Amino acid sequence: MTFLYFLTIALFLILCVLLCSVILMQESKSSGLGASFGGEASDSLFGTSTADVLKRFTAWLALIFFIACILLSLWTSALGRTKASAPAFTMERIES
Repeated sequence: MTFLYFLTIALFLILCVLLCSVILMQESKSSGLGASFGGEASDSLFGTSTADVLKRFTAWLALIFFIACILLSLWTSALGRTKASAPAFTMERIES
């Protein structure tokens, strides 16, 4: 169970890095980080509609990010409740 939990956290961190990268690649008023890769808006991988593709991709990544954030929060709180309600030792066991 803990392996699956930490694997999910690792995937969540990869999602965070991907979301940050996509946000930084978007064109801004000063052309943003996308201009540092060379070329103009018409010389892009997706053609002339790069801004639309990146906006949609960012929106989907943001939606996945929020859903994953809520699910990981619920999962973490559930793990905390199960461990807190069942202590590994009691004072009676130590004294006897």
